[in-house]
Amino acid sequence: MEVAPLVKSSAAAATLFNSGEAKFALRVSCRRIGFGRQNASFIIWPVLFSRPLTTDLPHGCGGSGSKRRGRGPVMAAAKKASDGGIKEEGKYKHTVDLPKTTFGMRANAVVREPEIQKLWEENQVFKRVSDRNTGRSFVLHDGPPYANGSLHMGHALNKILKDIINRYKIGFFFLSSSHAARSAVVPPSSVLTGTTVVLQSMDEDTRRELKPLKLREKAAKFAKNTVNIQMNSFKRFGVWADWDAPYLTLFPEYEAAQIEVFGKMALKGYIYRGRKPVHWSPSSRTALAEAELEYPEGHISKSIYATFKIISASSASPQLVEEFLPDLYLAIWTTTPWTIPANAAVAVNPELEYVVAELHHAPEDVTVPLRKQTKVGGFLKFSDTKCFVIVASELVPALESKWGVKFAVHKIFPGSCLENFRYAHPISGKECPVVLGGDYITTESGTGLVHTAPGHGQEDYITGIKYGLPIISPVDDEGKFTEEAGEFNGLEVLGAGNVAIVKYLDEQLSLVLEEPYKHKYPYDWRTKKPTIFRATEQWFASVDGFRDMAMDAIGKVNWIPTQAKNRIVAMTASRSDWCISRQRTWGVPIPVFYHVHSKEPLISEETIAHVKDIVSKKGSDAWWYMSTEDLLPEKYRQNASEYYKGTDTMDVWFDSGSSWAAVLGKRDGLCFPADLYLEGSDQHRGWFQSSLLTSIAATGIAPYSCVVTHGFVLDEKGMKMSKSLGNVVDPDVVISGGKNTKDQPGYGADVLRLWVSSVDYTGDVLIGPQILRQMSDMYRKLRGTLRFLLSNLHDWNLENTVSYTKLPKIDQYALYQLGNIVETIKDNYELYQFYKIYQIIQRFTIVDLSNFYLDVAKDRLYVGGTTSLNRRSCQTVLAEHLISIVSVIAPILPHLAEDVWQYLPFEYATEDGSAAKFAFEIKWPVPNKRWLQMPADDVDFWSLILELRSEVNKILENARVGKLIGSSLEAKVYLHSSDAGVASRLQELCLAENEADALHRIFITSQACRFLSDHTNEALNVAYRGKYWAFLDNLGIAVCRCEWIHVFRVWIVGPGRVSSVDSPTLNTRILDVTETIQIPNPYAKHA
Repeated sequence: MEVAPLVKSSAAAATLFNSGEAKFALRVSCRRIGFGRQNASFIIWPVLFSRPLTTDLPHGCGGSGSKRRGRGPVMAAAKKASDGGIKEEGKYKHTVDLPKTTFGMRANAVVREPEIQKLWEENQVFKRVSDRNTGRSFVLHDGPPYANGSLHMGHALNKILKDIINRYKIGFFFLSSSHAARSAVVPPSSVLTGTTVVLQSMDEDTRRELKPLKLREKAAKFAKNTVNIQMNSFKRFGVWADWDAPYLTLFPEYEAAQIEVFGKMALKGYIYRGRKPVHWSPSSRTALAEAELEYPEGHISKSIYATFKIISASSASPQLVEEFLPDLYLAIWTTTPWTIPANAAVAVNPELEYVVAELHHAPEDVTVPLRKQTKVGGFLKFSDTKCFVIVASELVPALESKWGVKFAVHKIFPGSCLENFRYAHPISGKECPVVLGGDYITTESGTGLVHTAPGHGQEDYITGIKYGLPIISPVDDEGKFTEEAGEFNGLEVLGAGNVAIVKYLDEQLSLVLEEPYKHKYPYDWRTKKPTIFRATEQWFASVDGFRDMAMDAIGKVNWIPTQAKNRIVAMTASRSDWCISRQRTWGVPIPVFYHVHSKEPLISEETIAHVKDIVSKKGSDAWWYMSTEDLLPEKYRQNASEYYKGTDTMDVWFDSGSSWAAVLGKRDGLCFPADLYLEGSDQHRGWFQSSLLTSIAATGIAPYSCVVTHGFVLDEKGMKMSKSLGNVVDPDVVISGGKNTKDQPGYGADVLRLWVSSVDYTGDVLIGPQILRQMSDMYRKLRGTLRFLLSNLHDWNLENTVSYTKLPKIDQYALYQLGNIVETIKDNYELYQFYKIYQIIQRFTIVDLSNFYLDVAKDRLYVGGTTSLNRRSCQTVLAEHLISIVSVIAPILPHLAEDVWQYLPFEYATEDGSAAKFAFEIKWPVPNKRWLQMPADDVDFWSLILELRSEVNKILENARVGKLIGSSLEAKVYLHSSDAGVASRLQELCLAENEADALHRIFITSQACRFLSDHTNEALNVAYRGKYWAFLDNLGIAVCRCEWIHVFRVWIVGPGRVSSVDSPTLNTRILDVTETIQIPNPYAKHA
């Protein structure tokens, strides 16, 4: 843009006027030229305020670096002299192409986003886009949350990540059969949680009276209601799905498919019934899988040290301890005293060294004070005779300190020597053996000897099987001792029973020490109450039978992040057999019949097929209301009286783990295996693993090709969210606002989605008020940039497109940048690295685009002439940017993309020629190959110019602070380069005929030139200078005040730029724009 120099003068007038949405200030500068006051020449130009008056520029578009830049289009106009002439106001304003749009700067997302979602729903946009796609199917199989209440921030992270992927794939014309797209995000195991909540709302008597079918009815009602609540929240998140066709595990077709999976595994020999210790929940009265447990902090167990009296040594080494009998004891440590009645052996590690140590009470002056709440037992208090104990050698010092005694070591020997020693059970008195255990016996704590109860522990069970030990578990479903526990019958093992056992051991002088022990302990994740290990008759899936196939399949899956593979490998390699039966009336029944007398299970291809057929038509409730005769196939009906149906149901993880069969393998448009599973990292032991195991066992292949895992959501300080801490961030409040809108403003779903895209979700992520404010600011800047593009395309249509070869170099470089950005963003979408997309969009729209190209483009857009090549070429670039940016942000910010599209000032056609009425009807942008073929030398040079501009701005700012200039338009920039090639290119821009490429336009100064040497007189006299090292060239930069020559009624701006006598304040460029417009000369009648 051409400008009048600001010289030392006083402001003669200031007038504000409105034009469109932009606000201008008419600033007047006067300089006397020597002919008296009446001949004074006045230069008037409007200045576009970038802040705070204007609302049509994005934040940062006013310049980069210098605080006071040239502020928009500059027009020269005549003004009557101050001696009473007529005041000219806005003479040329109708020749300025100001930004025009009704697209608001404020998103008003709380109101606007629901309107956009309603627009999508009423016009069935999702269906339109899905039906249009002709590419291959991409299946993202969704693993849903439990229907147990409102959604939390973890749900938001999970579902928004899935929706971003789904929307991107739709934009690439994939078939919309991705499961997140076609099926609602509905929880497979919502039914189970429904049962738990229903039961918790009832008293004990009501629970007992509740019949199975009535309970199932209540639970189903609760689950479906919760599903609807969660579904509405997912919709508000902006998640696209076929909400009318969800999958629920309580659907008959789903239950039938699950029974089919069970049948395939059973017929292959992978399902068996056995008595093994399992996690048992007394509060739920059912077995639990590891994935149904949680380990809260702060659990305290009653731990004890106790002694078991040795009766005899082994026949292999009878002389080893003979001298210490009958005063020799095995010392054990346990955190579950209630399991002592089920003790069957004491295990030692054959690789450790053990000692026989004599106990001596420590002198009073060296007695170690016991910790608070520690109780000394009768073994130490009342022992008057010599006592010898066997403990691990490494633990002697620790035990001396803890027990407050001194040990006199008499013998040392390996643990293997203790095998088959015999001791007296501390309660029953029966003889029990010492056995050799495994690496689970360590010297990290305890005594190095482990009390072994095969009915109450997994390692104990394995050791028990090895030695043929009895599997004793005198505990019922409610967690109370049975008659088998003798005098402890009826006591709760985790309460009064535990206390009674400790008291009994103390009275029998077996108790050494009792103390509280804080550790992680398994709790039922539904009832939030502690569980126990208990041996019961259960159905198991033999993981050993197909473990090798599972391990091989894991290696063929793409795991993101890569370390996730190590986790699933470790968990699968060490996994014991999977207990798949549950003692509940809710869920899918295990379709097995039992012989009335022998209790042998009946399970065959015929029985499985028949039950499956019934369930597919009537649902799993049929198992409860139909008779055994009707449930048996024809082949067995004549002997129906000899059988009864089982009451166990399948593990909830077997429910969800069968979704690949019930959904991917059954629904039209979907395929098996899925392209992608995406869930939280905790699902390595949950859905990822259960899906893998069922799929491998039934089909031999993994149900997924790629697995993406994300971390947990923490507060801004990295703390776990908790209501008690008051640091919970509720996604609904983030979107819609809280009661106090000042402290909890409603940001809308897009700001929440922007946060999701900004974090590296492969680890734990943080969120809080400050982070949300940062996201909101980023969103506002992006919206401002899009608003600028819209407003400067108000008179644009595709027929105005300027061919690439006719574009100025700066425009070609802008398209080169755009093309690269689009390709890079596409690559990151494919890699699911959304945080990199966020970073790219942030830098590109705020720095590269707003602070450079759009900043420089304002002159061309506003005063370059409505139909001029200069303006149309710029609009060509802006239109490409608008379409591309809307497309690439749409998966992340769908509401913003659609909002922009609804204000699109020109019609955009799809590939079939029809108008794209919605943002998601346009295909992913494919950059013109010519954009990316810009010569490497040109790319490097324009990259240098971009960086050079930032350095020039710094020196301009110094000059402004030093009061040499007021704005950058008063400056003249000198450049020096010792590199001939760079110097030549700079000179070309200094003298560019195409004004868009002119260096002073790029710097937004009035002049820019190159001086030959850094030591010329001209250069040495410049006060504000700097150096910029770029590539191998040391560039010199200098700034001085612009040199303007003023002649009466004639203004010479530079070579070839002379103003008109009729229009004394206009130069030839402005005359080219206004020459077709008749403008009266205000000086004519006052000449």
